[in-house]
Amino acid sequence: MFALYESYSDSFIVPNLEVKSQFLSLESTIQELPLQDFQIASSYLGKDIAPVFEANPLLPGVILRDRQDKLVGMISRRLFFEKMGSRYGIEMFYKRPIEALYRVSKTDISILPGNTLIVEAAQKSLQRQPELLYEPIVVEIEANVYRLLDVHQLLVAQSKIHELTSHLLKKQTQAKAIQTEKMASLGRMVAGVAHEIRNPVNCIWNNLIFLTSYLEEITKLLSAYDEISDSSPIINLIKEQIDYDSLQEELAETTQGIKLGSEQLLKIVNSLRNFSHMDESKKKQAYIHECIDSSLLILNNRLKKGIKVIKNYCTNLPMISCYSGQLSQVFMNLISNSIDALNEKLAELDLCDWQPQIEISTEVIVRKESDWLTVRIADNGLGIPLEIQDRIFENFFTTKPVGKGTGMGLAICYQIITEKHGGKLKLNSLPGKGTEFEIMIPIV
Repeated sequence: MFALYESYSDSFIVPNLEVKSQFLSLESTIQELPLQDFQIASSYLGKDIAPVFEANPLLPGVILRDRQDKLVGMISRRLFFEKMGSRYGIEMFYKRPIEALYRVSKTDISILPGNTLIVEAAQKSLQRQPELLYEPIVVEIEANVYRLLDVHQLLVAQSKIHELTSHLLKKQTQAKAIQTEKMASLGRMVAGVAHEIRNPVNCIWNNLIFLTSYLEEITKLLSAYDEISDSSPIINLIKEQIDYDSLQEELAETTQGIKLGSEQLLKIVNSLRNFSHMDESKKKQAYIHECIDSSLLILNNRLKKGIKVIKNYCTNLPMISCYSGQLSQVFMNLISNSIDALNEKLAELDLCDWQPQIEISTEVIVRKESDWLTVRIADNGLGIPLEIQDRIFENFFTTKPVGKGTGMGLAICYQIITEKHGGKLKLNSLPGKGTEFEIMIPIV
């Protein structure tokens, strides 16, 4: 870059155009735009600057510096020719130091840091007074290092970013619509499968009750035969072959095992049915504890890997009007994230004596305006870095690698709690210590 404030000269070198990047993004800053470096000492005469403007029609202005190399100000191309073309302008400014023209004009200049976002810079530029709208902006690259930015370049960049934003929003809307339809289809499919499973499970459960009763009666009959009849060598041989005494004990244990398995299967089927109610059109009365337990039951296979679940349930928790299926999805997403965080900490730190755990607490908070039901889901995992905590509920934001998540889980949770239920979803996380999500739902 060529600076012109170091010495007097009869001719100026045409300033170079800085183009750092041709690729813009939503996070692009003004220092990535084409910047111009035309700087002179404020003691230069007006007649020295006029040829440079005439030879470079795209040059937006000139930066003025003093003898100590400090910024004095900036004169735009428009202002320079406006003053020179005014009455007595040539006599007053043409053969006098350019600083005189700057002092007389008393024009405010816009100085922005180089790391200012393009969108933010465009907004500040358009908020200036009407007569200053097209004045160039002084960009401070670093301490005492300045460049000029043409407002036209800024507005063109803003237009491109607007196109990028519209394109991204369209993609996000399409992805969200696909995800919503996918979840609705999945919900209907799960509901159908749960219904089909429930019928044979009910059949097994109902028949098991009769089967248990029949076996008990047969056992009584056989015991009565043993008491009143003489022992038979053939019967004794058969009893020995089938280990009759052990068979009686194992028969009761087997029946009890089938009963417990059927109960568990019924709970899983009911949990799937509750979870599949994603397309509920009306709120219904439901127990939050049942929604949480349904989610835990579905995630039971992932919780078997040494993760301890602590339940601190409120004993007098009332039923609330809610979309139970959607709340079940919220609990499942949050608990699933906790499981991921615990597994990551276990893999990274390789702690032998560390107990991964998830603590779920519920309570009712009484306030003047209304009562609130609160659910806290806390883990002792790695926690969430402070720099991304403000973005955790944004659509498509994720810290997981490609293929491990859509980045919509927490955004969906936030939408369900705040928009569907008029509640609040808060994050409390300390890196290295763990994360707690607090759900607050008004009790109507």
